[in-house]
Amino acid sequence: QVQLVESGGGLVQAGGSLRLSCAASGLIFSRYGMGWFRQAPGKEREFVAAISWSGGSTSHTDSVKGRFTISRDNAKNKALMQMNSLKPENTVVYYCAGKQWGLLSERMKDYPYWGQGTQVTVSS
Repeated sequence: QVQLVESGGGLVQAGGSLRLSCAASGLIFSRYGMGWFRQAPGKEREFVAAISWSGGSTSHTDSVKGRFTISRDNAKNKALMQMNSLKPENTVVYYCAGKQWGLLSERMKDYPYWGQGTQVTVSS
């Protein structure tokens, strides 16, 4: 079955960087659009970034534009997100998600496959 496993989270100081990775298995990765979402305690999960099957199209939520960059490596079945200039408000759990048919989407409901999440903590 489809499995998505996030890694790369951890503790970092404000202004620092982290690179999240999402390893996919049980699917033809190059046919899937991928997304990153995040969820803070007591809040709804929200869109962060998405990428099409080829990597040719990407989307980032306004609050992370210029700081976060989504990418993918289809040869390694991985979706990645480079996060720079991290802020304390970026302290949340980040989730990787996958959808068939390859086009990117910013909507949670379009993603049937989800990872377990990775915690990112940014200290001030």
